[in-house]
Amino acid sequence: MDTSVKQSPEPPASPAPAAAAPSPAAYRNLVLATVGFALTFWAWNLIAPMSGDYKDRLGLSSFQQSFLVAVPVLVGSLGRIPVGALTDKYGAKLMFPLVSALTIVPVLLLIPAKNSYGAMLAVGFLLGLGGTTFAIGVPQVNAWFPPHKRGFALGVFGMGMGGVALSGYFTPRIAKHGDNLPSLVVAGALVVFALLGAVLISDHPDRKIPTDTLAHRLGEAGKLRVTWELSALYAIGFGGIVAFGVYLPTYLKTWYEMSPTEAGTKAAGFALVTVVFRPVGGWLSDRIHPAVVTSVALLLAALMAIVQAFEPPLNPVGTIALLAMAAGLGTASGSVFALVSQVTPQPKVGSVTGIVGAMGGLGGFVPPLVMGAIYSAKDSYAIGFMLLSDLALAGCVYTYGRMRNIQRDE
Repeated sequence: MDTSVKQSPEPPASPAPAAAAPSPAAYRNLVLATVGFALTFWAWNLIAPMSGDYKDRLGLSSFQQSFLVAVPVLVGSLGRIPVGALTDKYGAKLMFPLVSALTIVPVLLLIPAKNSYGAMLAVGFLLGLGGTTFAIGVPQVNAWFPPHKRGFALGVFGMGMGGVALSGYFTPRIAKHGDNLPSLVVAGALVVFALLGAVLISDHPDRKIPTDTLAHRLGEAGKLRVTWELSALYAIGFGGIVAFGVYLPTYLKTWYEMSPTEAGTKAAGFALVTVVFRPVGGWLSDRIHPAVVTSVALLLAALMAIVQAFEPPLNPVGTIALLAMAAGLGTASGSVFALVSQVTPQPKVGSVTGIVGAMGGLGGFVPPLVMGAIYSAKDSYAIGFMLLSDLALAGCVYTYGRMRNIQRDE
């Protein structure tokens, strides 16, 4: 009588695991994208670790020094918008090697420009190109990995921002053996990567190629409300990382009276923590809603910024506060892009990534200028840290209140 009920569903016939497992090509592209991201970010950040030397050599004010450091950040940030959209159109196989090869030019131009502030600003403008590869790698990695692996994969790719840490640690040390040597080393590494990338990077075979114009794609991405919500969050998380990456050596040298090498080493440690915690943010976002992860991470960063605003001694309170802040910002930057992959239509990921990445970079452009101006006016950095805590708290509340229930906006 109840035979129909007893005809239970047939055992699942090997569902998605095999189909959903990333291929060897996915991991190959992830490794290449991460390495390329790290190298171009090192190039992008070549000026910051030596900014104290440029200040002394060229007789710069604190604001001029901050502006010199910030110019590549600004250009690299805005450049992500067209580069992300071009990646949607032409793919990472073309864009990654091309942008890496073009970055070699300003890296080498740093050599003849080093004795002129105007020339350094011009080269810094061109050096911003190295900061655009973020908008190439995110859609590339996003396309190769299934949804349940994307958070972690994007977090691993995000470790490429460790190029800032590499620059902070190695650039001053290499420069001790010759002023021009850092440029030559980085240019050589970019040549090798551009050649390898041209051969080994590949686009996903199912990649959808948009047929509309660049302006239309950017316009469509700009119409998505989530683009601007994610932009604001990324401006706080990644913007904080970039700001500290480029300004922390100056802050440590000025406030704690460290030598350039010691300040660069400490700043590299900060950047390394952000690098380690970025995949942690992605990994957690594969298991917990990325909005919750982002909210908690921003709360941690806000609390540590308040501690640092009271200008504690560096050992141990200042060191703990700065490293915990780095952990919070790194986790948030990983979880925000896990959120991007959840709520953005796949054909628009590059365009949305370009805009979100640009806003994140702009979030890193403003604070060094603000910190330099505040210190020049007040002989203190406390106001700058309190502003960071206010922004992080606002992002924490908004993320938890609004972003937990967000749906993919087609």
